[in-house]
Amino acid sequence: MSKVVKVIEVLAQSNKSWEDAAASAVKSASKSIKNIKGINVTNMSAKIEGNKIVKYRINARISFLIK
Repeated sequence: MSKVVKVIEVLAQSNKSWEDAAASAVKSASKSIKNIKGINVTNMSAKIEGNKIVKYRINARISFLIK
């Protein structure tokens, strides 16, 4: 039996780190999507204020199985 995987693109941000932004993306997506199998972070960026990073931002693709 073959499996079908769907991929969605999401944006997320965190005050702490890029890793926290990725975890937040998965947590938010899991509220409406089941069977998440992976995340691929495609871009990382940051918002700067006063010479400090205040927001860590990611673009990511989340893949999940369709049943």
